Amino acid sequence: MRLAFARTLALFASLLLLTLASPPANAASGCECATPSVDRFQQWLASGEGTTVPATGNILVREKHGYAAKIEFRDVEWHVAVVWLGNRFDAQADLSHSAGFRLTYRATDDLYVQLRPASHWSGGDKWLTRVPSTGGKLVTRFFSFKPRDWTSLPELGTPAYSFTSALTEARGLVFVGKTPNRLEFRGLRIDGYRPPCR
Repeated sequence: MRLAFARTLALFASLLLLTLASPPANAASGCECATPSVDRFQQWLASGEGTTVPATGNILVREKHGYAAKIEFRDVEWHVAVVWLGNRFDAQADLSHSAGFRLTYRATDDLYVQLRPASHWSGGDKWLTRVPSTGGKLVTRFFSFKPRDWTSLPELGTPAYSFTSALTEARGLVFVGKTPNRLEFRGLRIDGYRPPCR
């Protein structure tokens, strides 16, 4: 009886040591960061451009099963919401070999997403693609990085660089819209890219 108990205790101790020595499950699977994030993207920001709620700061909010990025665009004017791809402003990612990204979101009106490179961060004259309204329903859509799927708007200006070059030094995805819109982002997966937690 004592021998059986000793063996059980030794097995339990071995399993405990193995558990403590192993990396956390989320580290191996690419799950969320230790601080609030959506698919490891920690910096979802209201830029202060346009009338938005919130007006500035991180737009991540706690949900039942994690976090979501939520922002409301108000009034008929340009609004801006930013995602830093490397989770800090001065980071950038080479997405030249990426097929595109999968976005899980809800929107009450159409908007656009710009791919902003590090060397041409400021200004509205960026390559963009339309993000269709979902009528407020949560949907998942794939957005290709094929150059033919990206354009510019005369109102915002024509980029002075190629879309292909922007992919090599991508600093952020910037969501812009000129109409009132209720937005919620639940997922962002970029093919071939895993953002570092900060």
